[in-house]
Amino acid sequence: MSFRILRLKEVQQMTGLSRSTIYAEIAKGKFPKQVKLTGARSVGWHESVIVQWVESRQHE
Repeated sequence: MSFRILRLKEVQQMTGLSRSTIYAEIAKGKFPKQVKLTGARSVGWHESVIVQWVESRQHE
């Protein structure tokens, strides 16, 4: 299991999705929510969660 935190640019590269699409899918409940990091505006995603999401999309 990976405990690495991915920032938006890395998530975009892994998923092929744009920033706006990622946030639109989060709003619809179809993409993993980000976790707050230190600082008022810093967020990231757990790498393992993003990998699972990408793998689940391959089976659709």
